Amino acid sequence: MTLLQDITNVALIGIGATVAMDVWLTFLKRMGVKTLDFAFIGRWVGHLFRGRFVHASIKKAQPIPGELMLGWFTHYAIGIAFAGLLVGIYGIGWTSAPSLLPAVLVGMSTVVAPLFVMQPAMGSGFAASKTPTPLKNCIRSVVNHTVFGLGLYLSAFLIAWIMR
Repeated sequence: MTLLQDITNVALIGIGATVAMDVWLTFLKRMGVKTLDFAFIGRWVGHLFRGRFVHASIKKAQPIPGELMLGWFTHYAIGIAFAGLLVGIYGIGWTSAPSLLPAVLVGMSTVVAPLFVMQPAMGSGFAASKTPTPLKNCIRSVVNHTVFGLGLYLSAFLIAWIMR
């Protein structure tokens, strides 16, 4: 494969895994489980461009024009970056013969980003410690990122199958 094909595969795997996570989040929302509002991710990223990283509460921070679109864009860009992380660790050969365990392990490990970077920076504390139900929120994050890992595998498997 060419470099462009490899990059395209990684991007498609990341997009597919993010879609899988979004399907899961939609299911949770329909079951009455509160999920993240992607506008808050956009608001946080928008404030990053203005030089502000940490907020007491991202909900109370000044809204950013186009924050919902920016949040969704960021969500998918991070999904693609995490697919790149998987391929960086296990090699480009993984994309043509994907296996479940590496994808799930990387997917689960990506929970570090929200628990120890994004949540504290958005005012929820490390591992959601400033929320009313920290343990429940942490478990939900781990499950969400495990679903993302399953999405990494399923997307890679589907792409490899199509490419044959």
